[in-house]
Formats: sequence, C-alpha cells, structure tokens
Amino acid sequence: MELTKKEKVVALLNSFNTGDQTPISYINPANYIQHNLAVGDGLAGFGEVIQNAPPGGFKANVIRAFQDGDYVFTQTEYDFFGPKIGFDVFRFEDGLIVEHWDNLIEIKPANPSGRSQIDGSTDIIDKEKTAANKALVEDFVNTILVKGQMDKVANYFDGDNYIQHNPSIGDGLSGLGAALQAMAEQGVTMEYHKVHKVLGEGNFVLTMSEGKFAGQPTAYYDLFRVENGKVAEHWDVMETIIPEGERKNTNGKF
Repeated sequence: MELTKKEKVVALLNSFNTGDQTPISYINPANYIQHNLAVGDGLAGFGEVIQNAPPGGFKANVIRAFQDGDYVFTQTEYDFFGPKIGFDVFRFEDGLIVEHWDNLIEIKPANPSGRSQIDGSTDIIDKEKTAANKALVEDFVNTILVKGQMDKVANYFDGDNYIQHNPSIGDGLSGLGAALQAMAEQGVTMEYHKVHKVLGEGNFVLTMSEGKFAGQPTAYYDLFRVENGKVAEHWDVMETIIPEGERKNTNGKF
C-alpha cells in the first residue's frame, strides 16, 4: 500500500535513527529545493549533511505531524549538532518531496509556567474546521503581530485561557503581556513584517513569518491549537536568518 505524504515524511525523519536508506527515495533526486540556508541545494546538499554527521549520527523524535494538501509539516525533537527543537515543512509533487523549509532552536529550560517547548496536546480533531481555523490564525497573526493592533487581542482568546510553550513566556494573555513588558524594558523589540505561509490540519495551524527580533532578521514559525474558534495553545521556534554571504544556497529562507 502506498504511504501517505505524512507517513513518508515521518519515515524520512525516523531514518536518522534507523539508518534505513529507503526513505531517501521519497525525495525527488532531480528537483529538491532547499530553504535551510546552511545546507546546500538539492539531494547532494542533504547527502553532505548526512556524511558530516558527528559520531553516533543524528537523532529525530517526531512529536507532531500534519498534512495540508501537498504540504506536510512536523515538530521534531532533534539531536542535530546538539539538542534542538525544529519545525520542518515539506512540499510534494507527484508523490515525491520537492521542497523543504525548516526552523531550529536549541532546547531551553521550562518556561515560567513549567511547560516545555514540545509538551501539550497532540490530538488532531475538527478536520472539517481546517479552513476556518487557518483563517482565524492568519487574521490573528496579521492583526496582532504584524499590524500591532493590541486593542483587539482579546477577540482571539477565551479570556486568560492560553497555554504557552515559548520558553520565555508564561501561560495566558497575562503571561504574554508580562513578557512583552519585560522585553520593552530591556529595549528588545519583536517585529513581524510578513506572513509567508499558513498551513493547517484540523485544530492545528502553522504560520511561517518574517520579521526582526532585537534588530536581527528573524524567521518565526508559530504553531497554534484552536479550540472553539479561539487560540488555545502555542508553540514556536524563532531563528535568526543568516547573512547572504554565509548561505550555502540561494533559495531564500521562505
């Protein structure tokens, strides 16, 4: 039986652990566009990373996996040149992976509410609400994070019921407010300039956005869980976008 796109991606990531060569065949050898700017383009770039793995190789533990049409996106705990959390996005054509984006961050201690970067809900439900949930999250990110219309923030939440997995922020709108105030006092700014992609399956929606954090060009990957038409839970990875002179491909981060 033919594997689903999601199953192919999970098998590919799990091959870091098993050494199984079969999932490499799920990548189109003639057309593989790489957006990790520290990795060379094409299948050759992917192979170079594998060849330069440290003793013991890489490890991957897929925490969440989702499929949205020709896209599969995952949240994974890695041992990839050190312990990291990553979001990966893969695009398929004709059953093969032809494009890849990702965002990685080091594993951090629990946040002020005692939550890790990966724990929390994993059950995919409300698949019939996928389009509505994507629209809600896209509107939230554009209205609140891009345009900064903080007077409207309460419209997107059920009171202070908001589970937060960002390592620096506590639960609830109150936790978000406290973190933003602390950043402002330190002169640290967080800017969202553009939302590049919105992907979802059921009650989970991922946004891929571009902006600046503390003045540095930054890629923001935000995963939201939606419950009853409100944002209920959030995970994220922020990664500084490396300068053009240090990039190993010319495909851009997004």
